[in-house]
Amino acid sequence: MIRFEKAKPKDASTLARISERAFRSDIHCGAPGLGGPPGYNSGQWQRRMMRIGQYYKILVDDQIVGGFIVFRQRPREYELGRIFVDPDFQNQGIGAQTFEFLWQEFPLAKQWTLGTPAWNRRTRHFYKKVGFVEVGEDGRGGILLEKRIPARALEMTSDTA
Repeated sequence: MIRFEKAKPKDASTLARISERAFRSDIHCGAPGLGGPPGYNSGQWQRRMMRIGQYYKILVDDQIVGGFIVFRQRPREYELGRIFVDPDFQNQGIGAQTFEFLWQEFPLAKQWTLGTPAWNRRTRHFYKKVGFVEVGEDGRGGILLEKRIPARALEMTSDTA
């Protein structure tokens, strides 16, 4: 069973190890080498993100298998700063369930943004599958994506909440 909980500082080293495994697996998806985004393998960075963003851990049967960080940009506008899933748990629907959780956890959001490396075929395909569209480049070799929530969907959510 998949669950989502707010990450705690005691989870930081576990999240850093899983993040490292996840981002290193990108070598199979077009990455120019081993590595990842800033702080991807640092427990200290993970703890810092828990203070400045909304950092969630992804659990399968009480085992942490991934994480994601949400940043509020403006009222009703959010950025998914990072999402990662351990390679042993990828391609099992966890990413899609994570986005379903986000839509439910932030029902009044009208816009989501995120970035991904241009070379990463896997994430670009996945983000399009969950409703994001490419809107530009980030100037550092990355692609910016956005998902706008139609006003009618927001009204329906407000009416039923």
